[in-house]
Amino acid sequence: MNRLVVMKFGGTSVEDVTAIHRTAGIVAGRRAKGLLPVVVVSAMAKVTDQLLAAAAAAARGDRSGALAITARLRHRHQETACALVSQEAVGELNRWLDAEFDALDEILRGLSAVGELTPRISDMVVSYGERLSSRMIAVAFNERGLDGVHVDARQCIVTDAQHGRAIPQDALIEQRLKEHVLPHMLEGRTVVMGGFIGSTESGVTTTLGRGGSDFTAALVGGGIDAGAIEIWTDVNGIMTTDPRVCPNALRVKAISFEEAAELAYFGAKVLHPATILPAVKKNIPVLVLNSRNPENEGTRITALAPHCRSPFKCIAVKKRLTIIDVVASRMLMSHGYLKAIFDVFDKHKCAVDMVSTSEVSVSLTVDSNEKLPEIAADLSKLADVKYEGRKALVCMVGENIRGQNGIAARVFGAITHVNVRMISQGASEINMSFMIEEEDADEAVRSLHAEFFADPDPEVFDVEAVKEAMGRG
Repeated sequence: MNRLVVMKFGGTSVEDVTAIHRTAGIVAGRRAKGLLPVVVVSAMAKVTDQLLAAAAAAARGDRSGALAITARLRHRHQETACALVSQEAVGELNRWLDAEFDALDEILRGLSAVGELTPRISDMVVSYGERLSSRMIAVAFNERGLDGVHVDARQCIVTDAQHGRAIPQDALIEQRLKEHVLPHMLEGRTVVMGGFIGSTESGVTTTLGRGGSDFTAALVGGGIDAGAIEIWTDVNGIMTTDPRVCPNALRVKAISFEEAAELAYFGAKVLHPATILPAVKKNIPVLVLNSRNPENEGTRITALAPHCRSPFKCIAVKKRLTIIDVVASRMLMSHGYLKAIFDVFDKHKCAVDMVSTSEVSVSLTVDSNEKLPEIAADLSKLADVKYEGRKALVCMVGENIRGQNGIAARVFGAITHVNVRMISQGASEINMSFMIEEEDADEAVRSLHAEFFADPDPEVFDVEAVKEAMGRG
């Protein structure tokens, strides 16, 4: 039996003393079962946003505003440390926290003097969230008999120098984990690392992009050949859709890597899109679990999921998208034209979600961002361009779409009251996507959920939870 397990806890699972106690209890439970956990933690809830706000304030010359933010963060971390660890340990921990915040304040003072926030400085500032939480939690674990030891993730997660969204170097990561993490685990210690952060080979701090702590957990899992990767969050697992939009959403018990990757990319918030890749390479199961309800079995993601009698497992929505229409009656069929269009998006490092072509036009959907005017200007050198924002992509995912007659008719029959702008199915056998107005998205999701999840398969969906809720109601 492979006893190595990676446990990742998000910001809400380490947001305060109560949450950290709960997390320690979950880790203790895994150790009691004979497992050897390495724990990857996010920054405390909302800390990343506040660090970004401090960096932005300093860059525009508001030094006192930036330092006021870090003063509040210093107080929050030290207050948490005092409530979390014994008097013997808190003195040393608070001295370390003071030194870290002093260094952070020094960076912000320099930034306010220079007035330019580079991606490299942004990564350095924002890395403090995970560095602070992981060290503090390691000390707390140590005091609870979990033999906690802190390993700075930057020693192990080696990346390129693409700041803000650095690309991991798998072979080097595996080598560093074997040096810095595995020996501790095999001696029964609980290693605690910060997620989201890494460094170049020369030691410059980088980050993996927002939501990157899941990615860190998967990289660590792949690097140490773990038996499982557990993503602990504040929901019971992957749901059929967002429960805030559709209150009768169901927990999905089991799903394939392929389905989970589609969902993560197309807007499901539970997983970072890159999380699946290292797990797929080593065929390591990923579990999505709830730190506020640890008894719940969550969602299990494996190479092969059980057969489902329903055509779809989940409905995801990606909002704040823009449709770009490129119209050129003379050029479309000419050699190299599509390449020229995509070269523009490549130049601006802008990912395209969906593409549709006709005889005279190409329509593409992208995340709405500040580069759109520049992209449109470059495209207009090739053709006529117009773009429309406030669109949403609805993505229906399920392995049972393959070869089923009449699925499209059922999907669009359920939303006849909604204007559909673009449709994509051919590109993926497990995903049917379409574009609608953002304001119609929630209503469309509720209608689709009512159509396809009225009789859920109990092998795949948590039907018992619905029955219990109805009984209480």
